[in-house]
Amino acid sequence: MSVTQILFWFLSFLAIGGAVMVVASRSPVNSILFLIITFFAISGHYILLNAQFLAIVNIIVYAGAIMVLFLFVVMLMNLNAETEPPHKSKYLMYAGVITGSSLLLLVVAALRKSESIQQMTQLKDGDVGLLKNLGRALFTDYVFPFEISSVLFLSAMIGAVVISKRDKEVHS
Repeated sequence: MSVTQILFWFLSFLAIGGAVMVVASRSPVNSILFLIITFFAISGHYILLNAQFLAIVNIIVYAGAIMVLFLFVVMLMNLNAETEPPHKSKYLMYAGVITGSSLLLLVVAALRKSESIQQMTQLKDGDVGLLKNLGRALFTDYVFPFEISSVLFLSAMIGAVVISKRDKEVHS
């Protein structure tokens, strides 16, 4: 068994265990922390597939920004037992189990029909997911749309500043 296979299985168990604990944990803060662990395990899988850009974006965007946002929202909501709504009935739990297992059956049936699952993934060879190729394509073939999107983001940022300044002047 090679190091790549050991890393794959370790990251797979970590991702599946983290995802199960997200659902099973009773504390929302613990669920968010387990979700961060799951995102890091998925980023490890991206690195094993030679897609470093996806791994970095996954860590920065999901594990960094969105999970911090979730954590602040949960902390600001001040969730406790008194504000929690009463549980309706066990029939909703049974309906959730039936719905979830039906979805799992549908996904498994769709994956069994898929031909791409049957093919082997090329590890450590090739240059499909490298950042160098993304940069080359972005700045040669797609340079005009890239620059247009940067102008669009700049105008949106200027618009947000103008709107926030106008609101402060109205309220003053």
